[in-house]
Amino acid sequence: MRAAAGGRVTSEMHGAALLPIHEALPALRSALTHGVSAVLEAPPGAGKTTVVPLELLKEPWLGERRIVMLEPRRVAARAAAARMARLLGESLGETVGYRVRQDTVVGPKTRLEVVTEGVLTRMLQHDPGLTDIGLVIFDEFHERSLHADLGLALTLEVRRLLRPDLRLLVMSATLDGVTVAQLLDGAPVIVSAGRTHPVETRHRPIREGTRRESAVAGVIREALDEAGDLLVFLPGAREIRNVERLLAAAALPSGVRVVPLHGTLSAALQDDALAAAQPGRRKVVLATAIAETSLTIDGVRVVVDAGLMRVPRFSPRTGMTRLETVRVTRASADQRRGRAGRQG
Repeated sequence: MRAAAGGRVTSEMHGAALLPIHEALPALRSALTHGVSAVLEAPPGAGKTTVVPLELLKEPWLGERRIVMLEPRRVAARAAAARMARLLGESLGETVGYRVRQDTVVGPKTRLEVVTEGVLTRMLQHDPGLTDIGLVIFDEFHERSLHADLGLALTLEVRRLLRPDLRLLVMSATLDGVTVAQLLDGAPVIVSAGRTHPVETRHRPIREGTRRESAVAGVIREALDEAGDLLVFLPGAREIRNVERLLAAAALPSGVRVVPLHGTLSAALQDDALAAAQPGRRKVVLATAIAETSLTIDGVRVVVDAGLMRVPRFSPRTGMTRLETVRVTRASADQRRGRAGRQG
């Protein structure tokens, strides 16, 4: 069934201004109070990733148990946890922490952990009953992966056999919520409105004989005539380095800084790419698909999308998974263009 996101929340939460997701909170609270599953559809910019987990920490059914929220990408997991800690006026590792591969920041009082999808599988191996966990949130479930699907299947099995009180919340911006709700025994679907500003889309065909990276670099130089910072989507680190070299050789306007953002960078360099540009300066962020969801990069007003993404493909012939460069899906393209309208 589909529940209306009724009610109005008038107070500010944890120092954060009211966001569209606050309108959906009464329906979401009701669904998880009277049931054990819910699906939340909320477009980019609604505030679901950082507002919902903090609000649900106060629910009576949770008690002293913890919330675990799964994020498909490490940079998004760390950024979401840091944002929620700032909203609480705390440091990471107090109420909010995170666990990703080769990096963990949690403490004895941590009640909300943001983890990457493979971490949940390891949690289940160490504690099959998820004893001290009251709610598992699958964020950005539309990205779909083997880890996410396996995690959901195993969590449903834990609830069926050991923990009938374990709550599950699946959140997505573009996935069909009704279809997912069927996997959760007809869980209610709560729909939140978004808050995005109008975005104008311009298409630039690539001239015959022109390399894609050269075309992207040309569009970046053209887009610098617009106001605000730029977020540029490229399929991988190699393409990012190529465009970075092309821009270094070009005469960019004074005060423009080019920064990469991809999964192999250190946490410090990723944080630098996500931070707002200094006053009087502008930033061009060259990113892979890790910037597609869950992240708001302060100051971005223009998105340049190369139209490609790199995805894992399993080969039955070799029994191995390799990365393949493909055209972006319509859903991914919509997510990317929406980054330009997050803040203005």
